[in-house]
Amino acid sequence: MWPGLPRASHPRYRPGMSRSSSGRTAGDQPSSPVRLDPLAPAAVTADGPVTADDLADAVRLAVELLRGAPTTAWENGAKAGSLDWDCWETVEHLSDDLFSYAAQLGPGTPPLDREVPFSWHRKRPGGPANAVHADRAAGPAGLLQTLEACGALLVAMVRTTPPQVRAHHVFGVSDPEGFAAMGIVETVVHTHDLAAGLGLDWDPPAGVCARVLARLFPDAPVGAEPWPTLLWATGRTALPGHPRRTQWRWDGRVRS
Repeated sequence: MWPGLPRASHPRYRPGMSRSSSGRTAGDQPSSPVRLDPLAPAAVTADGPVTADDLADAVRLAVELLRGAPTTAWENGAKAGSLDWDCWETVEHLSDDLFSYAAQLGPGTPPLDREVPFSWHRKRPGGPANAVHADRAAGPAGLLQTLEACGALLVAMVRTTPPQVRAHHVFGVSDPEGFAAMGIVETVVHTHDLAAGLGLDWDPPAGVCARVLARLFPDAPVGAEPWPTLLWATGRTALPGHPRRTQWRWDGRVRS
């Protein structure tokens, strides 16, 4: 999922799960499942499940924010926050994540033990390995249109896939709600990274963050606001009494 942060091994990413390594985050999918702890109830409570509307709102708000960045901000090669990728690469990676999650739900019988086998490649050593790349000639507007389109694909799949359908993810075979939650984590946290690199302010809806925490991070501490807690859960910041994480993963398995 994110360079310079925890992630799993896969041909798409370098192996290892430490913040010092460069590549994608723990949300990225290796071809073989990761051993998960027994299912536990979530410590964080929410007012309902994660929905397609939550995902649509997250993508819409992210695109609206990023459209406010000046064109020159995309051209100066600024890194996206603490990541090793520049802002353009990070949006491409986010688009690729949303596309890939939609694709996992797409087959009539989704795979339960592997990713749908698209071909991912890097445009440069150390860059993100994507199946989706934006045409540089289209400029920032085209880049964000690619993000918007990939987000819409996942929203549509979450809306139309029956809730009993299951599909592979390295951090647990998941359902449409789980993939919506994963897409939201990718969107809101990568937009945090991008906002740092582009000089923007980003504060996603607390309710959406709370629902995602309850769905994917059952070990998240209680007591802090949902957005800082989600940043802590994804290795971006510390919380009082909880140092910044150097390794992390979410749990996408279905609990009911």
